[in-house]
Amino acid sequence: MIGFDLEDEHKAVEKAVRDWAAKEVAPKIHDLDREHRFERGFLKGMADLQLLGICIPEEYGGAGLDYLSLGLVSEELEYVDTHLRVIMSVHVGLNCMSLWCWGSEEQKRKYLVPQAKGEKIATYGLTEPNAGSDAVGIQTTAVKKGDRYVLNGEKTWISLGDVADNFLVIAWTDQEKKKQRDHSGLSAFIVERGFKGFSSYTMKEKWGILAGNTGGFHMADVEVPAANLLGKEGEGFRIAMFALENGRYTVAAGATGLIRACLDASVKYAKERKTFGVAISEHQLVKEMIAEMVSDYDAARLLWLRAGWLKNEGRRNTRETSLAKWFATVKSERAASDCVQIHGGNGYSDEYPAGRFFRNSKAAVIYEGTREIHKIMQADYALGTRQDKPRRVELPPYRR
Repeated sequence: MIGFDLEDEHKAVEKAVRDWAAKEVAPKIHDLDREHRFERGFLKGMADLQLLGICIPEEYGGAGLDYLSLGLVSEELEYVDTHLRVIMSVHVGLNCMSLWCWGSEEQKRKYLVPQAKGEKIATYGLTEPNAGSDAVGIQTTAVKKGDRYVLNGEKTWISLGDVADNFLVIAWTDQEKKKQRDHSGLSAFIVERGFKGFSSYTMKEKWGILAGNTGGFHMADVEVPAANLLGKEGEGFRIAMFALENGRYTVAAGATGLIRACLDASVKYAKERKTFGVAISEHQLVKEMIAEMVSDYDAARLLWLRAGWLKNEGRRNTRETSLAKWFATVKSERAASDCVQIHGGNGYSDEYPAGRFFRNSKAAVIYEGTREIHKIMQADYALGTRQDKPRRVELPPYRR
């Protein structure tokens, strides 16, 4: 049997997030976006709702809900503004879920518990000034010295980079393998903001997701305890890809929420705006754009729900999550563009949300695997040239 109805628990989560975002965020987001201002108070609100540990087990400070709940939260948050979903992506999807699955018990108690409770905020550090999609092109190094690793390097385009307390950092521990571009020389580390030699900054020149904090950080001889090595030496690339898979899932669900936001705004405006003596909702080409949003929303939602269901079942979902992320983000970009078009000249003004939707939509077809990367992945799966190899650590199935 295939069921498409949400359970009562899911409906409750969806409603709680929708109500909070509508009351606490929606009235402020226009001004926050225009002022390029990150509102730290939203983090407390999300923590109070247990969103920052939504799918982390209760024993580690989380809400203990399933992966579908994570997707529902991501969709509802991005419906109001993308920067809220980005918090879920980096804090929960990229960082907390990686610590939960790959971390030692000591690491979970020290870092995961306060993060899941929202007492500490976390993010992920892979991208560098000269390395994005080319993950093995990073230059950050980690040299073992006694009971510590000394890290040097710079990370950029880091969401919450100038806000987070803890960072999951990917660095080279084997310098010979670095020269050979052999990803088995990469390792993952938990880095605290307070470590000596760590400094961060906020990026000022971006033109989308303006209410969110995006920045970077420098590490100059940052000494990280050996106990903060996540997983084993040489597992950094695997951990990075594991993290991205979970992050992509939240991006897919979030982009679906953006499509719905564009649809709702377009329908409302089309009914109110009149040209040639009738509401523009009567014009066939306006109807066409709205119809595309309807079909794209439903398809995107089904794709991320499938990926979430596979996660709940404990089944590998790299292909399905990639497809969901690719489809939802590309369609959200189109929906945002059409939303601007339906609004006409007003769509080019910040008086309406269409312009913000359009600016925000572009980032998602770039981060966490560009649309081109995901196209190649899907083609390789179809051609049989890509197969997912077993990992030492997998995401646990959901257990009530």
